[in-house]
Amino acid sequence: MGLRAAGRIEGAGVSVATFPDITPDLKAAMPDLRGRLLANQSLAELTWFRVGGPAQVLFTPADEDDLAYLLSRLPSELAVTVVGVGSNLIVRDGGIPGVVIRLGPRGFGETSAEGDTVSAGAAALDKRVAETAAAANIGGLEFYFGIPGTVGGALRMNAGANGAETRDVLIEASGIGRDGTKHTFGNADMKFVYRNSGVDPSIIFTSARFRGTIAAPEAIRARMNEVQTHRETAQPIREKTGGSTFQNPPGHSAWKLIDAAGCRGLRVGGAQVSEMHCNFLINTGAATGHDIETLGDTVRARVKQNSGIELHWEIKRIGIPL
Repeated sequence: MGLRAAGRIEGAGVSVATFPDITPDLKAAMPDLRGRLLANQSLAELTWFRVGGPAQVLFTPADEDDLAYLLSRLPSELAVTVVGVGSNLIVRDGGIPGVVIRLGPRGFGETSAEGDTVSAGAAALDKRVAETAAAANIGGLEFYFGIPGTVGGALRMNAGANGAETRDVLIEASGIGRDGTKHTFGNADMKFVYRNSGVDPSIIFTSARFRGTIAAPEAIRARMNEVQTHRETAQPIREKTGGSTFQNPPGHSAWKLIDAAGCRGLRVGGAQVSEMHCNFLINTGAATGHDIETLGDTVRARVKQNSGIELHWEIKRIGIPL
């Protein structure tokens, strides 16, 4: 079941990446698998940028036990990649070899509240976490209302906004290792830093528990409205975008550095630096993954030349070139 590089299918002037179909072998080796395996499944529609090639295999597990079953029987030479709702992701045009795992709302999307804590599956939207907390009069989680991702991504990236971040509210997270073993991580075990976690990248987070503080419902709703208003007035949320592109360097705002380097509105192919917010890249309609990544690297080079400061990607870039 070895991996081979993606090939191409030519037709009607369009070049599409394709991989060898290994799903029959996987199904034969895992007769009790309950989730769905799809070969050469396009990932473009699963990302906010709407770009990228296919997954060699896309697996949507039925639940945590199903995910553990697959991982425990998956050949070690097969790469494993996890994607969420694709809100902070560039998939390269050649696609992703191996198995791409996408946790779905069924099995991983539930949220609940008890006392001052909120429990959520890794596929639950961050916005849903904030709403669940608000309905239970739990404050401190309002910042999630403005983050367009899932709990799994928030755990991996220490997602934050409006002066708060995941490490401020996390009690513990659960995940599954590459060998199918289940793990639990306390806040300290997560080794959070700015926009990242120190947990082994092979761990697939499946759920988390957060703690807030009981607060007046009107105060919670007012704060959520502030978060939403900020997003709508300052960010191009109605475009095909991927959220904040670069991390803020210590003592600086990435967007100010990008603007000062003359990159506002800069284009590469169908990709453009947002006129509204310079730290957002946009697919204007016909961009490729290569266009967007090239634009980002061009911005980084110009900022480096102009200010001497090196910007680091916040958006995750995965897959291979076409």
